[in-house]
Amino acid sequence: MTTSINSRQQEPIANDEIVLQFDGIINPIEIFRIAWEGVVRNKVRSFLTMLGVIIGVAAVIVMISISAGTEAQIAAQIQGLGSNLVFIQGTFGRGGPGGNNNQPTLVYDDTAVIQDINGVVGTAVEQTTSQTVQANGQTLTEVSIVGTTSDFPSVRQVEIANGRFFNETELDREAKVAVLGHTIATDLFGEDDPIGQTLIIGTTQLTVIGVADEKGVVGNTDFDSQIYTTITLLFEKFVPTRFRQFVGNNVRLIYAEIDEGAEMDSVIQQIELKLASTKDIGIDELPFVIQTQQDIIDTQGATTEAFRNLLAWVAGVSLLVGGIGIMNIMLVSVTERTREIGIRQSVGATPTDIRLQFLTEAFLLSLTGGIIGIVLGIIGALLFGNNADTPTVIVPSSILLAFGSAAAVGIFFGFFPANQAAQLDPIEALRHE
Repeated sequence: MTTSINSRQQEPIANDEIVLQFDGIINPIEIFRIAWEGVVRNKVRSFLTMLGVIIGVAAVIVMISISAGTEAQIAAQIQGLGSNLVFIQGTFGRGGPGGNNNQPTLVYDDTAVIQDINGVVGTAVEQTTSQTVQANGQTLTEVSIVGTTSDFPSVRQVEIANGRFFNETELDREAKVAVLGHTIATDLFGEDDPIGQTLIIGTTQLTVIGVADEKGVVGNTDFDSQIYTTITLLFEKFVPTRFRQFVGNNVRLIYAEIDEGAEMDSVIQQIELKLASTKDIGIDELPFVIQTQQDIIDTQGATTEAFRNLLAWVAGVSLLVGGIGIMNIMLVSVTERTREIGIRQSVGATPTDIRLQFLTEAFLLSLTGGIIGIVLGIIGALLFGNNADTPTVIVPSSILLAFGSAAAVGIFFGFFPANQAAQLDPIEALRHE
C-alpha cells in the first residue's frame, strides 16, 4: 500500500520533532516542503554544504565564458586580416652561409602568378622594416615601414580616408610615394593636411599621397602606426646592400583574396599547381604552407579547446568536492534524525517514503547551490569581461550544463545517505537518543 505525508495532521513531540500521518497517497508538494524545512533548519551548515557546488557551477560558467570569448576574439582578429583570404607562406632567404641555393622560395614575382589564377580577385605581399622618419619638423624613430602592392587596401580591408593608395604604375616604377596610417599622420602633421607633403624615411624622400582610415590593432599589428610604400621601392632603398644577394626579392607571406563564389579547395589546388610549375618541382615538394582563415581559426580553436578542457576538469573537481560535502552532511543528518525517522516509520512511512524524503533534501541542497552558482557565474563572467583584456561570451548551454551537473550531483551523492535512512530498523530508530 502506498502512503503519503499529510501536513494537516501533526502533533509536537520531544526534541521539537514532528509526527507525520500518512493516508495512502504520496504528495510531492509536501515532500518538497518538509525537505526545504530541513534545509533552512540549519542555514549556516546548509550554506557551507552548498559552497562546493556554488564554486563549481560558477567556475563552469566563468571558464566557458572566458574560453568562448577568447575564441571569438581570435576569430575576429583573423577575419580582420581581410575577407576570404588564403595565406601562402614560404621559406625566407635563398642560399647564404650554410644555405641551400637550390631551395625554392616564395618571391615577389609569385604574386603575379597567383593573381592570374581563376577565382583570385587580388593579391598582396608585405615586407616590413623599421626606419627613422622626419617630416614637418618632427622626428620619429623605429617606425614600421611596410612595402606592399596596389591591392593591399582591398585584400587587407584598409580604407583610405584621405587621398589615394598607390597604383600599379607607381609600383612598377618604384615611385617614391607613401600612404600614412591614421596615428602616424597625426603624429607627424597634427591637424595639417599631409597630402602632397614630403617626408624623409632613412635618407630617402617620399611624397605623401594618402592617409588610411583608422583600423586599430589586429592581432599584433597596429595598422595606424605604419607607413605604406611600394614593395619595389622597399627592396631598392631599404634592404641593406650586403643582404640583397641573399635576400633578393624573397617574401615570407603572400595574401590571396578569393572570390566568394569560387570553390576554395579548387583555387588552392590551382595555386599549388602554378607554384609547382613555376619552381619546376612537384606539388609534394613545395616548401610552402597554404592556409585559409578557417584553418587558422581551427588551429587556434584546438588550443583553446585544450585550455577549456583543463578548466572543465578544475570545475568538475569543485563539483565533486561539493557532492562529497552534501553526502557527508546528509549522513550526519540521518544520524541526528534517527528517532524522527523511527517515528515516521511507526505511523506508516515506507522505506521508499524515507528514501525519497532525504533524497529530495539532498537534491534541494545541490539545486539551491546550483542556482546561486549560476547567478554568481554570470556576474563573474560579466565583471571579468569588463575589467580584463580578454572578452567573455556567456554561453547558454554552459548554464544548462552547470544546472544539470548540480542536479546530478545532488541525486548521485544524496542517494547513499537516503538509502541508509530508508534501511533503519524502526524499533532501533525509536530507541535512539
